[in-house]
Amino acid sequence: MPDDILKDIESEIIDSKESAEAFRVKYLGRKSGKITGMLKRIPEAPPKERRELGRRINELKKRAEERLASFEAHLHKPDATGPQTGIDLTLPGRFPAPPGSIHPLTHTLNEIARVFEGFGFSIATGPEIETEWHNFTALNFPSNHPARDMQDTFYLEPDRVLLRTHTSPVQIRTLLAEQPPVRVIVPGRVYRNEAVSYKSYCLFHQVEGLYVDEGVTFADLKQVLRLFVQALFGGDARMRFRPSFFPFTEPSAEVDIWWSDEAVPENGRWLEILGCGMVDPNVFDAVDLDPERWTGYAFGMGIERIAMLRYGIRDIRTFYENDIRFLEQF
Repeated sequence: MPDDILKDIESEIIDSKESAEAFRVKYLGRKSGKITGMLKRIPEAPPKERRELGRRINELKKRAEERLASFEAHLHKPDATGPQTGIDLTLPGRFPAPPGSIHPLTHTLNEIARVFEGFGFSIATGPEIETEWHNFTALNFPSNHPARDMQDTFYLEPDRVLLRTHTSPVQIRTLLAEQPPVRVIVPGRVYRNEAVSYKSYCLFHQVEGLYVDEGVTFADLKQVLRLFVQALFGGDARMRFRPSFFPFTEPSAEVDIWWSDEAVPENGRWLEILGCGMVDPNVFDAVDLDPERWTGYAFGMGIERIAMLRYGIRDIRTFYENDIRFLEQF
């Protein structure tokens, strides 16, 4: 009998003043309490069993009183976060948690990856903390290039390692680990020491693309990017290539798409979405590949820029504010 009551005492839930009072009356009440009733019946037990029975009943009483004291201490315990409510936070919630949603950057990244996986690209990843050699030197950045300066790059002293400024170092790691042909995209987070504004942030996301094989041409690059733009922005999307310069590609280009003004379509404008080019022979030399045999193209795009275009978002900081009113729309 005492063992059964002990199990009941331990299983009782005390999470409010009302439940604590009900517990006290049930077990310790002077008139109808279970433990009180057992104490009153001790004289009915055989004389030899009374002492042991009394000890066990007193243990039940002590345990019941401990549970009440524990609740009282929890109820009146000071809490820096606000007044104590007496709710047992270890209990499961009474209402289901509201479902979350996929972040717009994740939406955009998944869509980009889906398109390029359809073109035969696989996904590669690399570390966010990089060496200068992988991030700059192997990618044909001269030693005096301004991108190496502290004004643009977050260096981690004292080893001159850094937070990668682009996903291009994974190109180097992939070409060192695999022999061509190589066809990969590299999604990831990158960091630059830039002033935070509506159009720039100290971290953002990129998708890098690399294709290396024998006989790869700039025409192949233009075709795959045209198909990508049509898949992402629609078959009637207008795009253009502009000559540009990047240390690790030659020739290089930037790709713009025409973004129409919803109110006055003819008042649209060209917006850059990515940079691209043919892999520079010096990059092949850095990874011990013969530039006379192998050719390839590379491209890189900012996920935030494309997400802003797709969803009509004008301030990049919105992606990182975790405002539930914004995130619930996706």
